[in-house]
Amino acid sequence: MQQQNPRTPKYGGIFDLDSRSKTLEVLREQSSNPDFWNDNQGASSILKKISRIEKEIALWSDLTRRHDDMEVLFEFAEEGETGLDEIQNELNLYQKIIDDVEMKLILGKPEDIQNAIMAIHPGAGGTESQDWAQMLYRMYKRWAEKEDFKIEIIDLQPGDEAGIKDVTFEIKGDYAFGMAKAEAGVHRMVRISPFDSGARRHTSFASVWVYPVVDDSIKVDIQEKDIRVDTYKSSGKGGQSVNTTDSAVRITHLPTNIVVQCQNERSQHKNKETCFNMLKARLYKHEIQKKEEASENLAKSKTDIGWGHQIRSYVLQPYQLVKDLRSNLENTDPDSVLDGDIDGFLESVLYQTKEKNK
Repeated sequence: MQQQNPRTPKYGGIFDLDSRSKTLEVLREQSSNPDFWNDNQGASSILKKISRIEKEIALWSDLTRRHDDMEVLFEFAEEGETGLDEIQNELNLYQKIIDDVEMKLILGKPEDIQNAIMAIHPGAGGTESQDWAQMLYRMYKRWAEKEDFKIEIIDLQPGDEAGIKDVTFEIKGDYAFGMAKAEAGVHRMVRISPFDSGARRHTSFASVWVYPVVDDSIKVDIQEKDIRVDTYKSSGKGGQSVNTTDSAVRITHLPTNIVVQCQNERSQHKNKETCFNMLKARLYKHEIQKKEEASENLAKSKTDIGWGHQIRSYVLQPYQLVKDLRSNLENTDPDSVLDGDIDGFLESVLYQTKEKNK
């Protein structure tokens, strides 16, 4: 049977290769303009778009090439000139690219392609929950490394004995928000506590919130009268100059009571700039949530950090199991999950969301 060209008709109407190529040509012409760097922010945005479209075209071209290679291999197989192992290897590579393309098509909202800001907050339980928050932070760092994303800490409050009280960080890379947004909610862990002298089993909770980084392609209007800016001495690492100057910044958006803070940099100006970017992200996500909650999409996940509200459970004792309570996907190797192997959970939730929204 003649195989279907992957460019048509299934994806052709969604990914218009000719249109992407023309857009790329226009953007490249703009980047060669002598006045291109007069607007640094605009220039950076155009270069990001160029890089993004180049990757999309490369992915699509690779898909087409693999398709053609498969047709040739099947012809060779009919003539007895190639083995099943070689065909299977090519099929696996072909399937991987198709899965990548399908995921990109699912992540079709304007904010999906942006960087992500992730915040982790431990629930009640003191050191035990703070250690669980630290484990989650490590899990996302390991996942980001595997995806070739970059991590930049915005604000980190270490725990009194172990773990962390709060951490906010940016995940940088194409589709970082689209992938990471599936992690928003309460995460529950069950284990024998290393902090309990009686070696008893403890249950800990931590909440994860994810926001898209807003660039100049997404407009968020912040009125000066609507914000309050406070400065204070940093309490984190960074040396004496950090701790003795009012370099840390906290911004409160009065109409929504959204609060953001940053003490990562020694410069108050840089911390304030980071805070504004975080506030834009939070306000943009706030508007998205209002629309989605109106259709009851996110209302269930915006709850207390405690029993009955978790989106995923990580059980280390008395058995080994990680289970997502939205997609019911299970993994009996918690160590691999906590080491960043979470793609299966992310994809299962995203595919489920797609089916619900049909």
